[in-house]
Amino acid sequence: MAMKNEITQHPTEVVTNCDHITPQHVQSCILSVRGQQVVIDRDLAAFYGVETKVLNQAVKRNINRFPERYRFQLTKEELQEVVTNCDHLLSLKFSPTPHYVFTEEGVAQLSSVLRSDKAVEVSIMIMDAFVAMRRFLSANAGMFQRIELLEKRQLATDQKIEDVLDCLEQGTLREKAHIFSAGQIYDAKAFITELIARATTRVILVDGYINATTINLLEARAEGIPATIYTGSIGSSIHTLVEQFNTQYPTKPLVIHKWQTAQHDRWLIIDSELWHCGASIKDAGLRTFGIDPIGLSADVVLSQV
Repeated sequence: MAMKNEITQHPTEVVTNCDHITPQHVQSCILSVRGQQVVIDRDLAAFYGVETKVLNQAVKRNINRFPERYRFQLTKEELQEVVTNCDHLLSLKFSPTPHYVFTEEGVAQLSSVLRSDKAVEVSIMIMDAFVAMRRFLSANAGMFQRIELLEKRQLATDQKIEDVLDCLEQGTLREKAHIFSAGQIYDAKAFITELIARATTRVILVDGYINATTINLLEARAEGIPATIYTGSIGSSIHTLVEQFNTQYPTKPLVIHKWQTAQHDRWLIIDSELWHCGASIKDAGLRTFGIDPIGLSADVVLSQV
C-alpha cells in the first residue's frame, strides 16, 4: 500500500483482551514495514493473551523456525515511526526493550510454538486478516497508485513554490529562456517590449545591427528611464533618428555609442539583469529566435564594450 509514511496503520479500535478479538481488530494492527505487511510483537502477545516477553522467549527457544523473512527486529527509527502512526503503541515510545514484527508466515509458526488451542484459533484469525488485507490492497491498487501520483505531484509543486519563495526572499529569482519560432514576429517583439517596459533604472543594448525598429522597441521604457545603445557603426540616418527621438521624448533619454571592442553576440540589460539575444532585436521572430537570462553580472559585458 503506497502511503506517505513507510510504516502505516489502519486506524481502527485496538483491544488487548484476547477473548474479544475480531478480524477488524486484527486488521487494525497490521502495519507496513520495509514493504511488508506485519504485526508487532506487543499486539500479537495481546491477541494470544500472553506477555510480550513470554511470546518472544517462546520464539527464541525455537529461533530456527523464525528466519528473518518471518520475524525481524525494528530499528529505533522504525519503532519511533510505528509509535507516531499508532496511538495505541505510545507506551513503546521510550521502551528500552527491542521489539520485533512478524510476517504472515511468522504468525503461522507462532501457533506451533505457543502450543494451545487458543493459539491455533488466534493464528488462523490473524492469517485470515492478512488475506483480507491483501485482497483489499489488490482491489484498490489502482486507487492507491493514483493517490501516490497525486501526492508526488503535490510534493513537486510544493517544492517549486518553496524554491520560488526562497528566490524571492534572496532576490535571486531568474526567468526561464524563451524561444520563438520563425514567423512569431509579434510574440517575440511583444516579449522584448515587456522586458524593456519593466526597467526601473536603465536599459542597455549591445547590438551590432540597429535601425528604426530598434529605436521603436526602446520607446517602451517608462519616463525617466535612460537607454544606451552600443553598436558597431553609427550612420547619419541613425544619428538623425536618435536626435528626433530625444526631441520628441525628452523624458526618455536615448544615447548611442560606438563600441570600443567588436561584439559578436547581442545583449540586453534591464536594470542589473543580463539577457542574451540570439539575434538583433530588430529581427526578433523573423527566424527562430531565443532570448535567455544569463544570471551573470551585467558588468561582464559592459567591461568589454
